[in-house]
Amino acid sequence: MTIAGRSVAVRVPATSANLGPGFDTLGLALSVHDELVVTALPEPGLEIEVSGEGAADVPTDASHLVVRCIAYAFEAAGRPMPGIRLTAHNTIPHGRGMGSSGAAVVAGLLAAKGLLTGDVELGPETLLRLATELEGHPDNVAPALFGGLTIAWMDEGGPQHKKLAVHRGVSPLVFVPEFTMSTSVARGLAPLQVTREDAVFNVSRSALLIAALTQSPELLMAATEDKLHQSYRAQAMPETDALVRGLRAAGFAAVVSGAGPSVLVLADGPGRRLEAVAHAAAITDTRWQPLLLAVDVKGGTVRDHTEDAT
Repeated sequence: MTIAGRSVAVRVPATSANLGPGFDTLGLALSVHDELVVTALPEPGLEIEVSGEGAADVPTDASHLVVRCIAYAFEAAGRPMPGIRLTAHNTIPHGRGMGSSGAAVVAGLLAAKGLLTGDVELGPETLLRLATELEGHPDNVAPALFGGLTIAWMDEGGPQHKKLAVHRGVSPLVFVPEFTMSTSVARGLAPLQVTREDAVFNVSRSALLIAALTQSPELLMAATEDKLHQSYRAQAMPETDALVRGLRAAGFAAVVSGAGPSVLVLADGPGRRLEAVAHAAAITDTRWQPLLLAVDVKGGTVRDHTEDAT
C-alpha cells in the first residue's frame, strides 16, 4: 500500500501532571494546543517548518522529536518510513511543565496512525504503550492522548489508564514564567524513599483529589496538598515555590505544574481565577503569564488532510 501524498492534521493538548499529590499518576489535559500537518512524500527526505513556541530552538532534521516518534511508530508497525513534510505550529510552552515533550510524542504517534490508516491499525492501547516507551512514563501522554483527567499506572500488561470527566466547576489557571526547568533535573531532586507517614498522607490526598476534581471542587485546597516531591524541588525553582506558597496562603489550590516551573491553580469557579491572578500580581515581582484555560476533553486528534493539502 502506498501512502505517498497522504496528509494528516494533528492537534494535541498541553497537559499538567501530578496535580499536587498524584505524583507520576494523575494528569489533566488543558486547552492549549500544538497543531501539525504531516504529509508523506513520494521520495525519501525531510521537510520541516516550525512556527510558534520553540521555533528558534527545535531541530529541523531527523532528530526532531515528532519525526523520531513517527519513525518509531512505523518501525513498530513493520512499515518503511516515508519521506515526511512536517509543518508545525506550537503554542504549548517548552520546558515549563506543561507537557510539551509528551505532546510532541503523541503528535508523532497520531500522525503515524493517520498515515497508516487502512494498512496498520494503531489502537488506543498501542498508542499509549508506544508513547510511554518514548516518554518514559505515562502521566503526561495519557491525558494528551485521551483528554480530561487521567489516572495512569503500570502493570504486567504495560501502561494503563482511566479517563474521568472533570466537574464543570473546576477552572484551571496556569502561571507561566519566562524561565525554564529541566524535567530530568526536577525528577532527580525527588527522594527515592519517603516515610510511611508521607506516603499515607499522599495516598489520602490523591484519593481526595479524584473526588474533588470529579464531584466536589470545594475540596480542592485540601486535596492538592503534597509531601512527596514539591518541597524537594523548591530549591531549584524558588520563584515557583514562593508563588505556590503565596497563593495557597490566600486559599487558592496552587501546585507545581508537572516538573515546573509553571504553577497550576485549580480554582472552583471562573471568578476565583481572576482573584488568583490579581493576588499573584500583588505578591511577586517575577513576571508570570496567566493562562485562563479549560479542561480539554477530546485529547489528541488526527484527521485526513489530503484534499486540503492538494
